[in-house]
Amino acid sequence: MAEYPSFPLLLKTISGLEGVLAEEARQMGLSKVETGKRAVHCLGTTRHVYELNLKARTALRVLVPIHEFRARNEYQLYKGIQQIDWRKYLKVSGTLAVDGVLSSSLFRHSHYVALKTKDAIVDQFRQHFGRRPSINTDAPHLRVNVHIEQATVHVSLDSSGSSLHRRGYRRLQGQAPLNEVLAAGMVLLSGWDGKGTFIDPMCGSGSILMEAGLLAGNRPPGRNRSFGFEKWPDFQADLWQEVKEEAESAIQPIEAQILGRDLDRKVLRKTRENLSWASLLDEISVKSGNFLESSPPEGGGTLIMNPPYGERLEQESIEDFYKQIGDTLKQHYHGFKAWILSSNTPAMKRIGLRPDKKHTLFNGPLACRYYGYKMYKGSMDG
Repeated sequence: MAEYPSFPLLLKTISGLEGVLAEEARQMGLSKVETGKRAVHCLGTTRHVYELNLKARTALRVLVPIHEFRARNEYQLYKGIQQIDWRKYLKVSGTLAVDGVLSSSLFRHSHYVALKTKDAIVDQFRQHFGRRPSINTDAPHLRVNVHIEQATVHVSLDSSGSSLHRRGYRRLQGQAPLNEVLAAGMVLLSGWDGKGTFIDPMCGSGSILMEAGLLAGNRPPGRNRSFGFEKWPDFQADLWQEVKEEAESAIQPIEAQILGRDLDRKVLRKTRENLSWASLLDEISVKSGNFLESSPPEGGGTLIMNPPYGERLEQESIEDFYKQIGDTLKQHYHGFKAWILSSNTPAMKRIGLRPDKKHTLFNGPLACRYYGYKMYKGSMDG
């Protein structure tokens, strides 16, 4: 296998999943892996860039840092961006998009930072060629990420293009769909090994089910989409084909029993449609059912649920509902490891079980508790 030079990479993720993504990076052979805030820093090769985009389950973006400088105002930002020779990364006939991210008291508006960066880039092309690249915010040839941390400006190329949570399989969704990266992280944090019984008893449009199915079959989550790096001037088509073929050859039959249940029959129609897009319809059983009246298959397994948080219910009603969830687990789910995600801390206390694992994850802007409970005969109130 050919040797490729290593360079710094920055992998973005959801708060709380940094450790999970770091482990994914290590398993793919990246070096000097360190966790940051909603990020993982590491060293990798062009092959790793391609592999991460295709196979990483908990990455939102794979960024390639290219420049760093100090700026305390818009003039210094503009001049710093122009220090980069953008002809290496984009043709004058190409299209451009810029994302601005701020952790700075010196710059207040991320959109303005993105605008000044875009101006600096296109002005450089105009100086060289008398014309400039166009802007395309949806599917550009080059997406640039500018992160300003106080006075330090980090400039990166976004190899992913659109966020990696967009797997390409969820065409239909319910009222509060779970981000696919969060769903994958929940499955990985549960410790489920892709075998035995897996249940999501409140599956909604199916994000957790599909991520469990992809994991059980060792299927790359990015196999149904395209990526930003495919439009780069230095794109290596042969290497990309090799990476895809290796990933496809590693796919295995799904031996797990994966079960989805939900009360809403209309939502389940969407779930089946999504499973079909993900080529998982024959691998996952989805049926209408009320968890509070349910009994699982014998032999134990893993259960993950994302119940309503109570935004549309009175607190008393939602707390009673969570107590019923805990009662059902205690009475019927012996031998299961049960995981529950919720932003409603008072309601979570009514589960009546002592969690043996605790994580804080973000579902959009909501800080959530993700608790794991070992269910055994005689499970007592916590």
